Amino acid sequence: MIQIDWTRLREVIGKYENFLLTSHIRPDCDALGSELGMAAVLRALGKKVTIVNASETPIHVAFMDPDNEIKVLGQHITAEEIHQQFDALMIVDTSAWIQLGDMADVFRESTAAKIVLDHHVSEDELDAEVFKDATCEATGRLVYEAAKQFDVELSPQTALQLFTAIATDTGWFRFDSSTSGTYRAIADLMDAGAVPNEIYAELYEQEKLERTLLRGRILASVKLAVDGRLVYSRITKQDFEETGAAASDTEDAINKTMAIAGTEVGLLFIELPGADGIKVSFRSSGGQDVSAIAGNFGGGGHKAASGATIKSSLEDAIAKVLEVVKAAM
Repeated sequence: MIQIDWTRLREVIGKYENFLLTSHIRPDCDALGSELGMAAVLRALGKKVTIVNASETPIHVAFMDPDNEIKVLGQHITAEEIHQQFDALMIVDTSAWIQLGDMADVFRESTAAKIVLDHHVSEDELDAEVFKDATCEATGRLVYEAAKQFDVELSPQTALQLFTAIATDTGWFRFDSSTSGTYRAIADLMDAGAVPNEIYAELYEQEKLERTLLRGRILASVKLAVDGRLVYSRITKQDFEETGAAASDTEDAINKTMAIAGTEVGLLFIELPGADGIKVSFRSSGGQDVSAIAGNFGGGGHKAASGATIKSSLEDAIAKVLEVVKAAM
């Protein structure tokens, strides 16, 4: 059972008319699907909704937003306009300030009502009313449940968006976060118009050459530690320059480390172009709580999938993280 007070969420939503939805920087499919799905739910309840993110939508998942509904802060709307237009701000799929990018200051400075809908374990004090179930496999699942609770009929487009959110955040149902409830939700979304093979083709069978070349660099840099139980790799700024790949092309790349037999923990260190610091992605086969490890570096997420950003050189970040991970293992 999803542990959300739906009655209270409906009460809170009912108080306001003009909603802004946002999510984390470098949005993944769960972030995008949750935003777009929640926008549909709110509109069905008679609300006005605008989606604004601090980051652009990655090209390879732009099919999720065929109407180009998602705006980018500073490109399509200013912080001042947000403060003037909205009486409620809702964050989906994160509870961390650092994950909001430039939207964090907008959220802090706003006098509007603040709501969070999320499924991550880690969280900051966001001065918001929080609706969270950390046992849920995806925020997209929470949005699907909200639609059911509020008697909102899902369109085929919204079904596609929520299916994509849930499927990707469960590794296409490989992760142990998937439950029988996951499959019941997926069946409903298929009945509402989601077509799995078409979604899979959009996600994984439309690869750019640059993205494929970057994956090759990741595989070529793989190293083993702790008797093969720890697998890690890196991506440098030079890799981005030489392959022509974008930061968004690292999405799900860490899963390649988990494909090696015997892997218990996978790490990917990313030296992002134009960014200050090293992004570190953590994955676990389930025995190791990588959210606790990521917490040592100001990050967090799930027990089996987490992230952090470390303000240091690439080599220093690798050394610091490996020391902590090896000790934990």
